[in-house]
Amino acid sequence: MKLKSLLTAMALAAASLSAFAAGEAVEVQNAWARATVKGQMATGAFMTLTAKEGTKLVGAASPVAGVAQVHEMKMDGGVMKMAEVKGGLELPAGKAVELKPGGFHVMLMDLKEPLVKDSTVPVTLMFKDAKGVESKVELKMPVAMAAPGGMGKPAAMDHSMHGMPAAKPAAKP
Repeated sequence: MKLKSLLTAMALAAASLSAFAAGEAVEVQNAWARATVKGQMATGAFMTLTAKEGTKLVGAASPVAGVAQVHEMKMDGGVMKMAEVKGGLELPAGKAVELKPGGFHVMLMDLKEPLVKDSTVPVTLMFKDAKGVESKVELKMPVAMAAPGGMGKPAAMDHSMHGMPAAKPAAKP
């Protein structure tokens, strides 16, 4: 196994275990952020969240982004659109909720620097339980071009509102 692949796998394992090992109310698994290119102002962060008790993912923050929000991708008239999840993303007790390309995800916008493949990015997730108690989970997410192990296949996304070109459909032969 290549050294970079091994380091990425170790970072992924650390991100997956960090929340669970600390006895947090929410377990985080398979966390990763999509790598960017120079000039790209936004990207997504993806993971699987499992709450011990019903709670909500109400926000996110990262020192590499001016803005971090919980977003959802939806199909609207054949066009995939993205919007912030107002009020937070429900995490039912004991049920794994996958944040993946083409669905729910954490959007990192107004990036201060490119996210380089095989590096890591710090992300803080903010939660609120049914009693209104807030908590945070600190992660160091591996940065990759695609989900580790082929999970969460990429989807065409309309990021034009974030200073990125909209995805163009593939030409037909």
